[in-house]
Amino acid sequence: MGNVRNVLLITADQWRGDCLSARGHPCVATPNLDALAREGVLFSRHYCQAVPCGPSRASLHTGLYLMNHRSGTNGTPLDRRHDNWAQVVRDAGYDPVLFGYTDTSPDPRDYPADHPKLTTYEGVLPGLRAQVLLTTGDITSWTQWLRTRGVAIPERAFDLYFQKADQIEFEDGGPGPAPLRLAREHHDTYFMTEQVIDYLADQRNPWCVHLSLLRPHPPWIAPAPYHARYQPDTLPGFIRAGTAEIEAQQHPWLAYQLADKRNRAPESDKRLRRLQASYYGLMSEVDDNIGRLIAQLKATGQYDETLIIFTSDHGEQMGDHWLLGKYGYFDQSYHIPLIIRDPRNVADTTRGRTVDAFTENIDIMPTLLDWLGIDIPHACDGRSLVPFLLSSAMPSDWRKEAHWEYDFRDPTDASAEQALGIPLHACTLNVIRDDRYKYVHFAALPPLLFDLHEDPAELHNRATDPAYLPIVLEYAQRMLSWRMRHDDQTLTHLAVTPKGLVARPSPRW
Repeated sequence: MGNVRNVLLITADQWRGDCLSARGHPCVATPNLDALAREGVLFSRHYCQAVPCGPSRASLHTGLYLMNHRSGTNGTPLDRRHDNWAQVVRDAGYDPVLFGYTDTSPDPRDYPADHPKLTTYEGVLPGLRAQVLLTTGDITSWTQWLRTRGVAIPERAFDLYFQKADQIEFEDGGPGPAPLRLAREHHDTYFMTEQVIDYLADQRNPWCVHLSLLRPHPPWIAPAPYHARYQPDTLPGFIRAGTAEIEAQQHPWLAYQLADKRNRAPESDKRLRRLQASYYGLMSEVDDNIGRLIAQLKATGQYDETLIIFTSDHGEQMGDHWLLGKYGYFDQSYHIPLIIRDPRNVADTTRGRTVDAFTENIDIMPTLLDWLGIDIPHACDGRSLVPFLLSSAMPSDWRKEAHWEYDFRDPTDASAEQALGIPLHACTLNVIRDDRYKYVHFAALPPLLFDLHEDPAELHNRATDPAYLPIVLEYAQRMLSWRMRHDDQTLTHLAVTPKGLVARPSPRW
């Protein structure tokens, strides 16, 4: 590789960490991502730090835990004072561009109260230049492209995501999920990939691209042939208690969540399996398009000059624990894929490696900056993963657990507060999860403890079991220590003295 250093950061929305054939999934086939993993490094225990999209992406882009960036819900503003990777890379001379979306809610202090940017949480991360914007609220770029290809646009353009071909659905006696009416070469995943391919064809200088794909996010309706890639009645079963009512007994928060039909998996097993099959089909579609993009990078000689990162913002319950969506404390919502390919010759010895250490999406920003040779802001909670790309040895002081937070307060709706009998600012939980235990601490509700060796499905809360009380105390103390270590440290390494400013940075641990 020469001196050119390009960056391609790909996020696929709502992709569970177990859904890679390289991770041994019983049915999902991801040959192109598997090939990328063989040429790079697969991180098998990678977790996001918050859900849903906005909070998780805020952590990914800033390298900060939710407790520090405080953008806790879709719509909670991201404070402008926080650095992010795009701003830092832009300051270093790159022009980082966006294809897709970042769900960054703007800081309202920068706009008048009636500004249009304050009517949507789907803003663009500061520092990124939106080359092709595609959000749920604005699909203009896609519809204009479709018109040039002779595709009729429905009166409500967003219906493009929902219009199905004329086929009976699986739960009504059909052979499988009904396909989307749009052809695969007209779907949003193909469109976004094509835009990146076209953009890169014109690049003559080092580039930095963030491709943010919507899929496999709902609606779970896949175009042909992906709708039929996985037969619903052959898919793996669900991790859950015998009934939703039994599941709800685990904790008051879970009972509240399952009482809302919008969050609860359908009672019809056939319908749920149809959604599952479509979810997997959309993954295969993303995999095919990533293969198409990588083939183009190879054909143009850019592949061996480009750092490629593939990950997701969060996972999906998909019927596990009787839930649909991304919520709470279960692994299914937080365990996500991560594959990184470093093209440099110095990374040749680790190609095909699987890292089992706990990594977190706050590690993406410092990894990207480290690889580019740019200083990592001291405030960053994450740590660079570059050492894992260069050596099979694990840093001796690497974290031994994953952490995440879930903010279920809603400034627009008091339902959770009323149902649970707690105030708005107590609607939050923290999780610490290692090889053996998972401890869940609520601000104003009882804690949870799962013994993952005895109960990997997380069905039995041990927090009130006398035999486990010492473990509860230990993990509560570890969580407190973790939070104390990661209080905002933007300026804490500095001191103003009679001899001037003194700086003594200290690594995270």
